[in-house]
Amino acid sequence: MLIESQAVPPFMKNGFILACEETREAVYIDPGDEVQSLLSYAERNGLAIRHILLTHAHIDHVTGVGAARRALGVPVYLHRDDLFIYERAPETGALFGVHVEPPPPIDVYYTPSQVIAFGTYEVRPYHTPGHCPGGVCLQVGKRGENGQDLFVGDTLFAGSIGRTDLPGGDYETLMASIHNVLFAFGDAAVVHPGHGPDTTIGRERRTNPFLSPFS
Repeated sequence: MLIESQAVPPFMKNGFILACEETREAVYIDPGDEVQSLLSYAERNGLAIRHILLTHAHIDHVTGVGAARRALGVPVYLHRDDLFIYERAPETGALFGVHVEPPPPIDVYYTPSQVIAFGTYEVRPYHTPGHCPGGVCLQVGKRGENGQDLFVGDTLFAGSIGRTDLPGGDYETLMASIHNVLFAFGDAAVVHPGHGPDTTIGRERRTNPFLSPFS
């Protein structure tokens, strides 16, 4: 699988394009302020983006959704529990002194056991609330295999965890999502967070100071 990640100011949020190396079909995860650069990357490399997938709806993860939707004409996916956050993006942006255009309507809401295909790969969403009500982990792997790439939004970071002091956040719920959902993927699974460097489930299980009670 081809993975391109970029992060730009002011939020330094990781946006991802994942592509099938055989068919060149792709998905775009969390279009933010890097949207034009990642769309240019996709065009240069002959990638056909089929889906826009949101891990959650905080403004740093959705500022580029409108531009991506206009450019690509593909469906936007979100967990329904984050719709109230998504729809308030312009107002939330104003609180940070950032202009955020009203985001386009959501086309598809994640559902249990859903499979989203691109080329020879599959994305499977798992509900991981706590940082916000509608956070999801996107498990990605070859069709028919146990995917080992996890795109977790702001649920888990290298050496840290997502904040829970924003509307809809809850610390105990977040810890349950990490322990019951993310840890279940196994120590070898690669974690691609919404901010900062990649890590693994095993590394975070052993060394993350916020997770030691669950080790």
